[in-house]
Amino acid sequence: MPPLVFPHAGHAALRRHRVDLPGHVYLVTATTLARQPFFGEFAPTCVAARRHLDPDVCRDSRLLAWVLMPDHGHWLVQVGDGDHLASIMNRIKSATARAYNEEARRTGALWARAYHERLLRVDDDVRGAACYLVANPVRAGLVKRVGDYPFWNAVWIGN
Repeated sequence: MPPLVFPHAGHAALRRHRVDLPGHVYLVTATTLARQPFFGEFAPTCVAARRHLDPDVCRDSRLLAWVLMPDHGHWLVQVGDGDHLASIMNRIKSATARAYNEEARRTGALWARAYHERLLRVDDDVRGAACYLVANPVRAGLVKRVGDYPFWNAVWIGN
């Protein structure tokens, strides 16, 4: 029996059916290139993390929460009216990679090309998703408390 062939397999096929819904919140995950632990290096990771604060990165969208793990990142993104999730992720990945590479004196790709997103439905708890996201370093055993990990932001969840 011949192997099954999927003519639209791969990341391009996944992107084909993506829909951006302005005002909606997405939980997004992206890995570093070949899952290399780039963000285990403190100084370049600090510089890359600061790029999340740049208003040009999100434009009319909102970055509600984020965490940079050694070999991947998680973001909670609310898509703005004139934006697309793919564009937002491209800006985040580009900005963090440029900053990291400059500080680390390296060149080349930092992020894998693809990312995974999950649309949070109206009944999903955005605060719960943010708490889950920033607790990743604790679950990974990197720190004992969320506040001990330096590369995250979702300070609004304490309010």
